[in-house]
Order: sequence, then structure tokens, then C-alpha cells
Amino acid sequence: MNYTESVEYIHSLLRFGIKPGLERVSMLLSSLGNPQDKIKTVHIAGTNGKGSTSTHIANILTAAGHKTGLYTSPYVLSFCERIQIDGQTVSKNALAKAVTAVRAEIEKLNENNIIITEFEAITAAAFLYFFEAGCEYAVIEVGLGGRFDATNVLKSPQVCVITSISLDHTNILGGTLSKIAFEKCGIIKSGVPVVTSANQSGEALCVIEKTAKKENCTLTVANPKRAKIISDKLGETVFEYKNTEYVLHLSGAHQIENAVNAVETSRLLGISEDYIQKGISKTKMLARMEVIGKNPLIIRDGGHNEGCAKALRDFILRYGVKKIKMLIGMMADKDIERYMEIVCPLCDSVTVCTPSNPRAESAENLFVYAKKHCENVFLIDNPKEAYKAVLNSADKSETVLVCGSFYLMSDIF
Repeated sequence: MNYTESVEYIHSLLRFGIKPGLERVSMLLSSLGNPQDKIKTVHIAGTNGKGSTSTHIANILTAAGHKTGLYTSPYVLSFCERIQIDGQTVSKNALAKAVTAVRAEIEKLNENNIIITEFEAITAAAFLYFFEAGCEYAVIEVGLGGRFDATNVLKSPQVCVITSISLDHTNILGGTLSKIAFEKCGIIKSGVPVVTSANQSGEALCVIEKTAKKENCTLTVANPKRAKIISDKLGETVFEYKNTEYVLHLSGAHQIENAVNAVETSRLLGISEDYIQKGISKTKMLARMEVIGKNPLIIRDGGHNEGCAKALRDFILRYGVKKIKMLIGMMADKDIERYMEIVCPLCDSVTVCTPSNPRAESAENLFVYAKKHCENVFLIDNPKEAYKAVLNSADKSETVLVCGSFYLMSDIF
């Protein structure tokens, strides 16, 4: 298969939905020689901050001279973003090669009525690619939950990290922070060091502490409140943490929490401070409160739950972002009303659209939600047309905020 055929094949497996469990992916990886067991790994679960924390750690390991893979989701502009080595996305040819090898084993399993899902297939392709490329480390971001996520085939990571936990995917993970934390803590393995943040809710932190104790793990609780901000402007924050200064090119107070999680993880891995500083300073993320234009100010932010909405609200207030024209598209299974309740009142106008995904909420329904919290609401169903209209209507003193689902970002950019 070529690249296009490979991506189409992976997407075709979406018809099998989400099927939590490790038996199928374990069988698939076994048929591929268990490449995941031949690489040192760092495993990262949580509701928010997984992508930033994972990218920080991968960049730090690369800075220290370790060939390092990074597996994240979702992507913004290209499917290849999900699989990287030393900051470089997988080439189209390399992705096609890995997916072709995985498909051959999937088809053998299908003969025995063993059905592999989309996430299981791409996870297997990532592990195979990292191993064949000679990675020493791979930083692996959980897809959904932790306990039954396909990435949880990792037997003994070097470190497990639990980032910020909030309510999301409650229909699968449970309706309380304790239940969700329990699922996230499913990645914790016996004797493997664990890192989390002191900013966790007491409910979630209690579950993390109990799980770490049960599994005989040392628990490091990073404390963002010990970070002293030296300078702070849109796109760059300089802060000091435990007597070391770091330059962070990600905006928002929550990003300091993700950075100190990465610092503590890297120290456990034996990485020296100069490499930690270098790795963090190199981290940039697409569509995470990312400024992509000025005059008008254009910001894109992929986030879809209450935690993301609060972080976006804090970002807007922190940097005095004004005259906001918001464009939003979301998935139907998210807490849309709560997201709108938090962000929409900060905006002068809201334009709603429908992302091109089967799980997308209709623009008509988004309009109803948005109208409760903002007087000026407009409906333009097509994302590209909606973005063009909002951009054309904004003068140089205004702000265009594109937010909600990462699928919306893919549609527009």
C-alpha cells in the first residue's frame, strides 16, 4: 500500500468502533514480534496535558542524545503527526510500510474472527516503526482511559505519568473523578516510578496515591506552585522551578503544570538539567492555544472538555485577549453545554459549524447551546466557509478564536 491507501485502511477500521481490552492488540503485537517490549518507554495517561507533557519528555530525551519515538493523538494537519522520531514526523513511505506489515497480520487474525480496531492498528504500527528505526526510547500517550487502552500492553515502562484528570468520556470511564482516575491509574505497573501533579483534585490524587502504594511504586508529586514566573508574554513564559530556569513556548498557566511534570519525569530518567532545559525550550504544539496570525490576532485551540474550557478561559483572561470572534465545532459526545458556558461569555460573537466527522455535533444544535451564553451567534455549516467568513469580518484590532474539536482544525487548516 502507498500512504493514501494506508491511511484509508486505518480509517476504515473505525467502523469497528472503540473496544476496550488488551487481548486483541496483544495478539497482533505478538504476531509482529512484540516490538514494544524491545524499547524503553515512558507511558502517559490523563485527561488534559498528555500531548504537551509527552512532547516535552520526548524532546528532552532527544536533546540528551537518545533516539526517541513519540506516539500521540489526535493529529491536526497530517496523520503522520501521530508518530514521530526525534521531532520529525514519520515519512509517508515509512508509515505505509509499517501499516502494510500490520495489515498482513490483521488479515490473518480476521480469519479467526479476531477484529482489530483503528486505534489498535495504528498503535501496533507505531511500535513496529519505532523498533525497526532503532529507537532507544518511545514516549507513549494513552488514547482513552488507561487500564484497557491499547497502549497498556507495555509491561514495564521506565516511568508512568498521570497528567491532569477531569470529567471526559464519562460514558466509558465513569461519571466521577475517582472512577476516571481509577481507569487512568491502570497504566501503573508494579515497582515503576509514577509522576503526577499536586494540582490534581483531591479525589483524583487520592486514587493515584493508593494505586502507587498498592503497586509498590515511588510517587513523585510535581508542584507547579513552586514554579516562580520570571516573565510571561503571549507565546513565551520564563519560569524557575527548583532553582533552575526554563523557557516555555506554550501559552497558558496549565502549561507550567505540564512542564514541571516533564521535569520531574526526566530527572527520574537520569537526564541532566541542561538537556531538560533544552528540550522544554524546543517544545511547540499545534492547536494548543497557538497563535498563528496577528492583526487580527488568530488563535487555534483544540480542546473539548471542561478542563480545556477552563484553561482557555484562563488564557484569555491572563493575556487580556479582547474582541473575540469565536468559531467552534465539536463532537456530539462531549460536554458541549459546559464548554460553551465557560468560554462563550468571553466572546463578542460565536460562529458554529459542523466538523466533517461522523461523531460531530450539528451546527444547528451547537447554535442552540451557544445562544444561551452569547447574544451574537451565527451558523455556517461548512468549516472552511465559516472560517473564511469570520476571518473576513475581523478587523486588525479583533481576535479570531478557532476552538473545539481537533477535527475542526483538520478541516480548516
